[in-house]
Amino acid sequence: MKRRTFLGGAMAVAVVGHGSSALAQQPPIKIGMSMPQTGGLAGGGKASLLGIEIWRDDINAKGGLLGRKVELVVYDDKSSASETPAIYAKLVDVDKVDLLFAPYATVPTAPIMPFVKQRGLLLMGNFSFQVNSKVGHDMWFNNAPWGPADSWAASFLDLAQKAGGKNMALLTADQEFAQNLALTARDVAKKRNIPVVFDQVYPPNTVEFASIIRALKAAKPDIVYVASYPPDSAGILRAVNEIGIGDDVKIFGGGMVGLQFAAVMSNLGSLLNGVVNYNTWLPEKSMYFDGTKEFFDKYTKRAIEAKVDPLGYYLAPFGYAMGEMVAAAVNSTKSLDQKGIAKYLRENEHKTIVGPIAFAADGERKETATLQAQFRGVKDKDIEQFRSSGKQVILFPDKLKTGDLISPFEAARK
Repeated sequence: MKRRTFLGGAMAVAVVGHGSSALAQQPPIKIGMSMPQTGGLAGGGKASLLGIEIWRDDINAKGGLLGRKVELVVYDDKSSASETPAIYAKLVDVDKVDLLFAPYATVPTAPIMPFVKQRGLLLMGNFSFQVNSKVGHDMWFNNAPWGPADSWAASFLDLAQKAGGKNMALLTADQEFAQNLALTARDVAKKRNIPVVFDQVYPPNTVEFASIIRALKAAKPDIVYVASYPPDSAGILRAVNEIGIGDDVKIFGGGMVGLQFAAVMSNLGSLLNGVVNYNTWLPEKSMYFDGTKEFFDKYTKRAIEAKVDPLGYYLAPFGYAMGEMVAAAVNSTKSLDQKGIAKYLRENEHKTIVGPIAFAADGERKETATLQAQFRGVKDKDIEQFRSSGKQVILFPDKLKTGDLISPFEAARK
């Protein structure tokens, strides 16, 4: 702690000491969650958890919630859907947590939705996609910016059609998240009379994509929509670099998971150029709100120490925002009543470090804030370049836009 004067320092120590004493007199408010710390989702899980931990430390430094310290109870779900039901039952029945945060990602979250609905529990969602569409739980609130189910595909196809795209190829992983994206993409394409000239689902363990890319190229699509997971995304782009995709393709990308993470971006380097892909937060001037810069200053320092994603753009600030929304609801309702908190979250717009958030009846964003951004001028083996604006130009939504699409794809790659 910096002390400008002895008096100032003494006062600061007294305030901190008094606050710590007050917090220690009451039991903590326990927020429980599983978070992938091992397995295929671990990179994202660790970054998400760090964002939540920074919020916990910030809120405790301000006196906690309802005068009580906030404590996180976290288990490693090993990136596995088979682990989460037992973990969340333990959090509720054994650990007696006060509130629940969902694990990172769709696959581990989907199995716990029936449980939280049956128990009437609030669940703050964490970057899953359409896990509430069939369950219909009215106490689910997703921190992700996805919005209406069709908005993801619609925004990509808007850009594609404006660039002259008239038919589409789909390449998707055989996983729940990717297939949800593919389903909405087919629906949007059908409504717009965009024929699908290539539609292939590949097994999650696929490592060689050359033959698939050759077949896709032979179909001569104008639009290529890809829904893939991190290892697949890298394999697909390497195959595209080796084989090419054809001069007809106006736009390529859309739903490629992994291209948001520092390690993957650094590894792929210039192979990313031209790809238009979804994202959530980028260091463009339109993306800074109250507290955003301060958060990333803290995150960068702690990420290096914790050896997690050094950028943290994709997930970490949304973990923090999840805490901000819970804090606003608890402070406004002055209770931990989960129905009351849910009512507050549903009826109000919330100021967060990722911008304003308002929820629709299904617990997703009323309005999508999912970015479509194009990689530009990316060089090989330089992670620091991604801290600057201009490497991922925001094309959508209009209120956050920082540039226009460069098309066709082959031209944009140069």
